[in-house]
Amino acid sequence: MELSFEDALRRLEEIVELLEQGDLPLEEALKLFEEGIVLCRFCNKKLDEAEYRVEMLVSEGGEVKTEKFEWDRGGRQETD
Repeated sequence: MELSFEDALRRLEEIVELLEQGDLPLEEALKLFEEGIVLCRFCNKKLDEAEYRVEMLVSEGGEVKTEKFEWDRGGRQETD
C-alpha cells in the first residue's frame, strides 16, 4: 500500500514538532530529519503530479488544448 499525501504530511508535521522540541538524542534527531526529507520529497512529487492533473481542457475551435490552471495566493483562478 502506497502512503497517501495526507498521511505523509501528517507524519512530516509530527517530525517537525519532535525536532522543534530539541530534546532528542542526536542520532534519533538525524534519523527523523532523514525521514522528514524523504517525506518532503514524496509530498512535493505528489503536489507536482496533482498540478499536472489539474490542467484544464479548453475547447478552441473544435481543437482541444491544455491550459495551466493556476491560483493566486487568495485561492482564486488567475486570468490574463
